[in-house]
Amino acid sequence: MQEYYDNNKALWNAKVPIHLDAELYNMEAFMAGESSLDKATLKHLGDVSGKKVLHLQCHFGQDTLSLARMGAKATGLDISDVAVDKARELNDTLGLDARFVCCNIFDAKDHIDEKFDIVFASFGTIIWLPELDAWADIVQHFLKPGGRFVFLDFHPVMDMLNWDTCAFEYHYFNKQEPYMEITQGTYADANADIKMKEYFWNHSLMEVIQALQKANLKMETMKEYDYSPYDIFGEMIKRSDREYTMKRMPVAFPYFYALVYSKG
Repeated sequence: MQEYYDNNKALWNAKVPIHLDAELYNMEAFMAGESSLDKATLKHLGDVSGKKVLHLQCHFGQDTLSLARMGAKATGLDISDVAVDKARELNDTLGLDARFVCCNIFDAKDHIDEKFDIVFASFGTIIWLPELDAWADIVQHFLKPGGRFVFLDFHPVMDMLNWDTCAFEYHYFNKQEPYMEITQGTYADANADIKMKEYFWNHSLMEVIQALQKANLKMETMKEYDYSPYDIFGEMIKRSDREYTMKRMPVAFPYFYALVYSKG
């Protein structure tokens, strides 16, 4: 697996400067005080003031820093050293007290010693992981008793699609070996001057839920949403603030889902 991890780390290192300038991340508004967290995420997180929050696979830290602005004692973790360096720079510039750790998520126990009230991950995270039992074990390990895991991600049905054609191209179920693509641009800027390999795995809802159940976490909430909070799938229609749907999907379609689990 190390070959895949190393490749994807280089990929995400290359994405950071592109995403900092991309309209999707709207850094000007963020630096002026706008939260990067969408309304569904805010709803499921609830009041984070005074709580210790671990944000897994945080990219360059916008959401982690948004949590810190809300009063959380926030820690962000990411495999990309370029992303983590930028997150630390942003934290200092904004005068916040978030902490950032650079490591593979599966090595997190070697880098973080504390427990958290909330473990949080969202949008485009587990697709980079080969299996989920070890991921769920990481989640439960870092939760305090009574703590909550708040997880939002694009629906696995979305991961089956070729976004350009809206045709089904990938398996719904995890086939163990990764998919490999050489992609032009990124989800935030399709015209960006970047063309690199990426390795990814699809995970069904069943796989996600079973992994969390095996880790002895208790489901509190499950909800599916018929829109995307981000305009990243091409030819999208904005139906209201931070709600986008595909022109080629005229029927109700699951774009993302939310899960909240608790630790006994």
